[in-house]
Amino acid sequence: MFCPKCGKQVADDAAFCPNCRAQLKPTPDSMAPAGASATGSWGLPMLFTSNYVPGYKIDRVIGLTYGITVRSRGIGGNFIAGLRTIGGGEIKEYTELAHQARQQALDRLQEHAKSMGANAVVSVMFDSTEVGNTMDEIIAFGTAVIISPMTGDAQQQYVKLS
Repeated sequence: MFCPKCGKQVADDAAFCPNCRAQLKPTPDSMAPAGASATGSWGLPMLFTSNYVPGYKIDRVIGLTYGITVRSRGIGGNFIAGLRTIGGGEIKEYTELAHQARQQALDRLQEHAKSMGANAVVSVMFDSTEVGNTMDEIIAFGTAVIISPMTGDAQQQYVKLS
């Protein structure tokens, strides 16, 4: 398992990240009561790459939501990664940096969607751009929506977003 805050790999049974001390598992106090809302276990909007949410209907489309980060590896990390390119293969320093940047962009997307009043984000995607020679901009974006569970004989609802 990976820490959602710092991106470091942690033991699957860990309650807190040993690197940044972020809480990894919900506690009874942090979980919403049953049926309270259609959000994730920490009260953040759920994220979906699809245009719909199986078993839920989209009650309202709020609009575009995004999370953005610009990251650069420090001079020491760039030096070590540069040495690794001599031998070829995976550059683990950059892989870890990319993982952390994507996770931070997703965290910021969730916070932005929550501030808009959404309980879910559909059509979640990533984009990245190189800024200068040493930095990368990573953006996670999607459509903030309000969803609710379908009841009875309701048919699955498909929403055209573009």
